[in-house]
Amino acid sequence: MLNLFLTLQNAQEGAETITEGESVEKTLSIIELITSGGAAGQVIIAILFLLLIFAVYIYFERLFAIKAASKVDSNFMNQIKDHVSNGKIDSAQVLCAQVNTPVSRLIGKGITRIGKPLADINTTIENAGRLEIYGLEKNVSILATISGAAPMIGFLGTVVGMILAIFELANAGGSIQMDVLAGGLYTAMTTTVGGLIVGIVAYIAYNHLVVRTDKVVYQMEANSLEFLDHLNEPI
Repeated sequence: MLNLFLTLQNAQEGAETITEGESVEKTLSIIELITSGGAAGQVIIAILFLLLIFAVYIYFERLFAIKAASKVDSNFMNQIKDHVSNGKIDSAQVLCAQVNTPVSRLIGKGITRIGKPLADINTTIENAGRLEIYGLEKNVSILATISGAAPMIGFLGTVVGMILAIFELANAGGSIQMDVLAGGLYTAMTTTVGGLIVGIVAYIAYNHLVVRTDKVVYQMEANSLEFLDHLNEPI
């Protein structure tokens, strides 16, 4: 009878221990998730992190430059047309130099060709416009490269992680241990997520800069046409 009582008591304690063990939830922070991926996963995550920093830097540097380029005084073209109509070419050039925006530099190039055929003035403005567009798009193509390369680097980590997991399975000797497979699986999953995050951020940043650049280009074209139309007006 005493043995039966002790057996029941031990069984009850064991059940309580299992219940307590099941109630404990295992948490995993981002740092632990990265460090659990092994050396290969950490290297790839480090590369993705550097790409993310580079992409964010290029985005904000270009964004501020494009914002500065898009600031044009609404009265600028009226002043230019007044100076040109009154024959004050030097005053018009000084005004363009003071404003110092892509639009003003284009108009300034056109002003230096006043007196020559309108086609020559138009060609000069177009050539200057190409240079201005090239300056606005500086390093923007790098964002497009990062948006495509980052997911591929993440998938590379996935392949490496799966290879490590299969290698551990092959060397397990018939017994599968989940803790042995964890390192390879962590590498596979974390690098994929990291690559997709960096790729998405770079892709959105690239498209936003392209839209902002196009607005400045349209602004340049509109002001250039207005300037050429003014020169083509009969005196």
